[in-house]
Amino acid sequence: MRRRPQSYRNGELVIVIDCSDLDQSARFWAGVLGYVAGPADSPTYRSLIPGDGQGIEVLLQRTPDDKHQKNRPHLDLRTSSLEGEAERILSLGASLLTDHPVIEHGWRWHILADPDGHEFCILQPPAESPATS
Repeated sequence: MRRRPQSYRNGELVIVIDCSDLDQSARFWAGVLGYVAGPADSPTYRSLIPGDGQGIEVLLQRTPDDKHQKNRPHLDLRTSSLEGEAERILSLGASLLTDHPVIEHGWRWHILADPDGHEFCILQPPAESPATS
């Protein structure tokens, strides 16, 4: 499959996620995002791309560094079914970091962590938000 890269003003946009186990992280993030994992031809990197080849590439980078504190940039995944999406992602190996949804300005979200402890959020926009349509 040929990938059509997501571009930004001066080049191509790629999101890089550090991880300790490429295979585990590839299964997890491909399942969460509905992406396809590229071949395991490098001991350090694994590319994940949207199934239709269009969109932002996620590049997994194996690193020996342990995660010790909150990551500042993080992914927000918007959904129309917060609890259903939380259950789905938890079944893929995420950890739930919030006991109850956080609610602010009509938005509801949970904070989760991937198998390496990287935080990300799943959010349900307010019903009238154009982000849900």
